Amino acid sequence: MTPVHVVADTSERLTGICAVLERKYDVTSELLTGAKVRRGTCRAVVVKADLRVVENIEALRTTLGSMAHVRKRIFLLDQTVNLGIAQAYALGATLVLAGPIGQAKLLSALADRTDPVADVPAVNDETDASSAGAAAMASMFEAVATGTAIDIKGARDAGHKIAERVAEKGISDWLTTVRRHHEGTFQHCLLVTGVAVDFGLTLGLPKRDMERLYTAAMFHDLGKATIPLAVLDKPGRLDPQERAIIETHPVLGYDALKNNKEISPEILDAVRHHHEFLDGSGYPDALCAESICDVVRILTISDIFAALIEDRRYKAPLPRDQAYDILCGMHGKLEKVLVAAFRPVALDR
Repeated sequence: MTPVHVVADTSERLTGICAVLERKYDVTSELLTGAKVRRGTCRAVVVKADLRVVENIEALRTTLGSMAHVRKRIFLLDQTVNLGIAQAYALGATLVLAGPIGQAKLLSALADRTDPVADVPAVNDETDASSAGAAAMASMFEAVATGTAIDIKGARDAGHKIAERVAEKGISDWLTTVRRHHEGTFQHCLLVTGVAVDFGLTLGLPKRDMERLYTAAMFHDLGKATIPLAVLDKPGRLDPQERAIIETHPVLGYDALKNNKEISPEILDAVRHHHEFLDGSGYPDALCAESICDVVRILTISDIFAALIEDRRYKAPLPRDQAYDILCGMHGKLEKVLVAAFRPVALDR
């Protein structure tokens, strides 16, 4: 059996993870600060380390650099903070599990539902576009959290890869890949980008408008970089104070981008206004129909649909037909013609 390779920064963490995995898998392991083992072929790498420690980050860059071909790179984090999750994806994670992680969750993440082959060349990896998208998200979130420059070109390039992937293999394949390998806000942003691309293709948008749409989708939730994960990932209904915190994210994203000369006014408009509704009931500016541009209208429908079909730890995804019924029931809030045009994306493709 092809082994799972475990990397940890303490012997206690290494022993604990190995004890769980050895019940089902052959396991190889190494300490970040210990003597390096000979790394052979493996089906996955599991990392358990404190990413607040600079030495750990540098050691992981070296260790994982030789394992970039491994299709599953799962990071286990004790702390559920945006910066740590962003750092993990920046280091090459394909999935981050944060907070208390049960044995069943880890084994489920390692289970390969489709292909028993462990090592796949990166150029053919099914996660190529989704990993590029997650890495771009990680870079942007880390930049916002630390007050450093945002890599605009990296986000655009990742959006272009996603657009090519969806155009080639379709939206259903994209939804399956993203939900299998990513969680939380990153999963949502990648789903929105793929759905928006497919919607744009369905509408027959010209190339320039498609670029504007997928770039807006990549950036639309950037303001969530500073929202506490306890609020973002809360199971169940938010209380009024938590709802008020969530509703700050469009303005926070807008403020993070507004002085960047590489960001067009149309993208800024989409980031700030993707939660506006035609009847004026949205936020943050309570815009009405005549003030909401086409890109925003398309992005809003894509955003709502993606949120409904997300696969979260505490909530199974809604079937696509039920999610589309909810869109159809939002009378007066969404453009009726666009909702009708969205039907093939939701149900047929």
